Amino acid sequence: QVQLVESGGGLVQAGGSLRLSCAASRGLFGTYIMGWYRQAPGKERELVATLAPSLSTRYADSVNGRFTISRDNAKSTLYLQMNSLKPEDTAIYYCNAKMSVYTYWGRGTQVTVSS
Repeated sequence: QVQLVESGGGLVQAGGSLRLSCAASRGLFGTYIMGWYRQAPGKERELVATLAPSLSTRYADSVNGRFTISRDNAKSTLYLQMNSLKPEDTAIYYCNAKMSVYTYWGRGTQVTVSS
């Protein structure tokens, strides 16, 4: 059973930083594309960043240069370092694991950026 548990969200002022963590079931990083998505009120869920087993990364244009996705294999934990946060980054952030037709989601962690 795949488990993804997010943590690290909170309230931060614009310009500040947060680091999100996703504790994942062991063995995922070698075969699943891991990712962070977010959903703001009244909007659809959108991709933030992905990290492939090969360590190649992909970022949404809106966060490129400000956010960094990474992983710690020993801790089986996925991270999202978020710098220079903006009010428009306010959303629930979800951890995702995807391989072929299989996709799994965490329950999300709230990030609120005040202006």
